[in-house]
Amino acid sequence: MATYTEIFDVYSNTAAGSQALLNKIVSAVLISAESIRNEAGTTTNHSNRLIWSKQAFSDPGGKAKQMFGALLASNNTLTQSQILNAADSGIQTAVDNAVNIFADGF
Repeated sequence: MATYTEIFDVYSNTAAGSQALLNKIVSAVLISAESIRNEAGTTTNHSNRLIWSKQAFSDPGGKAKQMFGALLASNNTLTQSQILNAADSGIQTAVDNAVNIFADGF
């Protein structure tokens, strides 16, 4: 399990490999935004999710930084190495699962 210091080092981009992880999260944010753009209007929280999607296309790096904290917190049982070397599919799932936390219409 990563220590709080190790998690902070990843989040603050001081751990080797943390920028690569953030870059993957940017890509996952864009893919999630595109999925939301194409989802049915009857999807729960769709209006707010669509606002989030538009914001993500405008500033994917900003949205990724927001997601970064949520992803680190949700994977706090992993080692720092496991976090930094997460597979694309795992990152995508984590971003997709966290969207509604941030899709609040603001």
